[in-house]
Amino acid sequence: MQEERNTGTRRPIYLDYQATTPCDPRVVEVMMPYFTERFGNPHSRNHLYGWETEEAVELARSQVAGIIGASAKEIVFTSGATESNNLALKGAAAIHKERKNHLVTVATEHKCVLEACRRLEDQGFRVTYLPVQANGLIELGALEAAITAETALVSVMAVNNEIGVIQPLAEIGAVCRRHGVLFHTDAAQAVGKIPLDVAAMNIDLMSISGHKIYGPKGIGALYVRRRPRVRLKAQIDGGGQERGMRSGTLAPPLCVGMGEACRIAAAELEAESARLAGLRDRMLNGLRRELPDIQVNGDLVRRIPGNLNVSFPFVDGGGLIGAMKEIAVSSGSACSSAALEPSYVLRALGVDAEMAFASLRIGLGRLTTEADIDHAVGHIVTAVNRLREESPLWQMHCEGIDIKSIEWAKH
Repeated sequence: MQEERNTGTRRPIYLDYQATTPCDPRVVEVMMPYFTERFGNPHSRNHLYGWETEEAVELARSQVAGIIGASAKEIVFTSGATESNNLALKGAAAIHKERKNHLVTVATEHKCVLEACRRLEDQGFRVTYLPVQANGLIELGALEAAITAETALVSVMAVNNEIGVIQPLAEIGAVCRRHGVLFHTDAAQAVGKIPLDVAAMNIDLMSISGHKIYGPKGIGALYVRRRPRVRLKAQIDGGGQERGMRSGTLAPPLCVGMGEACRIAAAELEAESARLAGLRDRMLNGLRRELPDIQVNGDLVRRIPGNLNVSFPFVDGGGLIGAMKEIAVSSGSACSSAALEPSYVLRALGVDAEMAFASLRIGLGRLTTEADIDHAVGHIVTAVNRLREESPLWQMHCEGIDIKSIEWAKH
């Protein structure tokens, strides 16, 4: 079980690893000297304090590059995946706007990609939002059909943050390369969880987040291909740091932490993936054994091992999250969970509003144990059974009544 508060009350079991991850103690350890002793500005070239932090930042840059098969010179440090996504989309669009004013993305992208696209639409760009199939994956034929002579960039999320499905990156990259358009992928949920190779997958731009891989918050990176060279218009004006693409003084502790997080994730990816797959299967089998009529959202095969998104029909959605006192889970993206509307990702899969409301996103991670899984299953089963007992729709379903065929009286 995860540790108790100092007050003696037990903290909820953390099962929201797609929202964020705890900073690995090994990461914290390598960061600490750069807060105190080695506090220099990495852009100061005239003395030891600057030299040693610059060296540490460049090592971190190579560690980030290593986990995706890139070179260190192709890594631009940012404040996180949101900034990386904005720089990739807006920066590429600005460079190509005179000749190409069309972008292609997907309806289930992260909010920061969708909002960046809407901002570009306000500036006169055209954006095609591809639908997804019922399993959450795009249809490659639809992607190819959407690309025109005016298309500058295609942006497809590597792993969806709500349903954990893995898009066919290599196949998408091949389509983009064949048509001569840039391929950007938001890989915040993919790095450290699946093998990635920017060369083999023909990826031109890739967004990465530190806090999704047991690194610190406030740091991210954007991979920008050098051969053939991808040009971006900077979105922040200043001293021209990060090869002119992202001005501002870098934070060596955060860069060092992200680099170490990438090094650890790369070394442990295979073993941790197998462990998490076992825990996910243990949870899903436990839920299916105890609860009839549950629905897994998104493809179960093309999926990262640490994610489950499950709908519990005939359960009040608001009551479901309210009943989760002993586990920390969400009903969707942490960036959108305050919205009083069903998940747009689940709706894009064809899940009806009631089912989307009655869904849990369950994220497993490095600290999750079998005991955590068993306790969480028991807690979810108890909560769902109680809520179903209070639901007249559940009673009607148990009596064999087809609820969808009922014509409800209108007032």
